[in-house]
Amino acid sequence: MDYFIIALARILDLAFNLYIFIVIARALISWVNPDPYNPIVRFLHNTTDPVLYRIRRIIPFQLGSLDLSPMVLLLLLSVLQQVLVNFLVRLASSL
Repeated sequence: MDYFIIALARILDLAFNLYIFIVIARALISWVNPDPYNPIVRFLHNTTDPVLYRIRRIIPFQLGSLDLSPMVLLLLLSVLQQVLVNFLVRLASSL
């Protein structure tokens, strides 16, 4: 059972890292004028926009034209990743 929980923690850690890279890529392409019909741009927007819109509604972080919601999301993802993965690893070690 403990191997299953460790494997689940690793998969969860990988999923968080992957989503963090997607958010970083989304923030980087926002600095240029990307083609909105490009499949990669559409994928990045489709995977990050729902979460970023919720953050923008709750906490309107903008300094002029600079949108800080990706930074808030990255901070939240990092904290959540540490809490959940460490909890699962400790749970597995206690079994």
